Amino acid sequence: MRILIAGGGIGGLATALALHEAGLQVEVIEATAQLRPLGVGINVLPHAVGVLGGLGLAEALAALAIPTREVAFYTRHGQRIWADGRGLDAGYPHPQYSVHRGELHMMLYRAACERLGEARVRTGLRLSGFTQDEHGVSATFNTRDGARLTRQADVLLAADGIHSAARRQFHPDEGAPRWNRLLLYRGVTRSRPFLSGRTMVQMGSKAQKFVCYPISRAAYDAGASLTNWIACLPAPQGDALAPEDWNRRADVETFVHRYADWKFPDLDIVELIRGAEEVFEFPMVDRDPLPRWTFGRVTLVGDAAHPMIPIGSNGATQAIMDARALADAFAAHGADWRAALAQYEAQRRGATTALTLANRREGLDRILDLVDERAPDGYTDLESVLPAAELAAIVSEYKTLAGHQVTLGGARPA
Repeated sequence: MRILIAGGGIGGLATALALHEAGLQVEVIEATAQLRPLGVGINVLPHAVGVLGGLGLAEALAALAIPTREVAFYTRHGQRIWADGRGLDAGYPHPQYSVHRGELHMMLYRAACERLGEARVRTGLRLSGFTQDEHGVSATFNTRDGARLTRQADVLLAADGIHSAARRQFHPDEGAPRWNRLLLYRGVTRSRPFLSGRTMVQMGSKAQKFVCYPISRAAYDAGASLTNWIACLPAPQGDALAPEDWNRRADVETFVHRYADWKFPDLDIVELIRGAEEVFEFPMVDRDPLPRWTFGRVTLVGDAAHPMIPIGSNGATQAIMDARALADAFAAHGADWRAALAQYEAQRRGATTALTLANRREGLDRILDLVDERAPDGYTDLESVLPAAELAAIVSEYKTLAGHQVTLGGARPA
């Protein structure tokens, strides 16, 4: 089996490593000419960390990342609402990691080059289209200067992101991504540790939110925190949707004043925002779930298949789970690519559809919204604002959709 993967992001590289481990001949072709550690922080949930560990990457990941202890929810007034334990101490079979996206990406890239061979991980070529017949699939890639490359394979896996050329070929009338009119401003600031030193903080509500968490093991070991932060705000009236891009710079002065009166026990939010060397801006977007991913020898993977609003740390996690599902499907069906792709889609499409729609409803961040709606000026008795039974129902529903699995008799209180 010759497997061609269009896209060398986190999902594409994780898929390449998983399929290579399953004994398949894999080639990855990425649009970016030179991969560099770009971006800001992301989270990898325990079930996806287990997949990476199964690929022999546990030690390398642990050397880069922070094992998240808890996710803590706060009001804009600094009142702690609830905390959810994560990782080994909370009963999960694997850690949850907060990590710099670029560092994780480069870790996967190095592993792919070592295992597949550098000649099978090509860069600077963007998928433009493909044809297929009973003998295989032929994919065409273009360079920035107009040169073309054609590659043949038995199966094409399109992991080419939210603006996927393969998805567009299947669904030419889909149009632009769906934008909820919110903007994410993101940065990384070296600060002092806060709370446990390994806590992810979610504050505010859908009207205005702030998220922060440490992402560097090296900084943690040195007694500091390399803190990833996200300020989520409504876009100004009249702003048009621009393609999301990790490299688009933002001006701090356009939004930092919105956090001047926010309170947090351990950090000055305005100081944290101003401390970033670079700040990035991009719209909060997703796409409507598709009724079908697979067309003959071609299927979609990661953000090409199920781009979702970045709530609940599911972007990279779900792409990594796609990789595991594909490797399992080909291991089960061998050269029968039809059966393998059918198993993959049956396992993953329904699950990611439900999660995409749940993220549109704010996922676990609904907790923040409910408290803000019911007690906008703060509260003295949380139970009267958000009863424990209602909180437990929200948490249980979302964790089931997102694939959280606790093994040691349930999560311990954070």
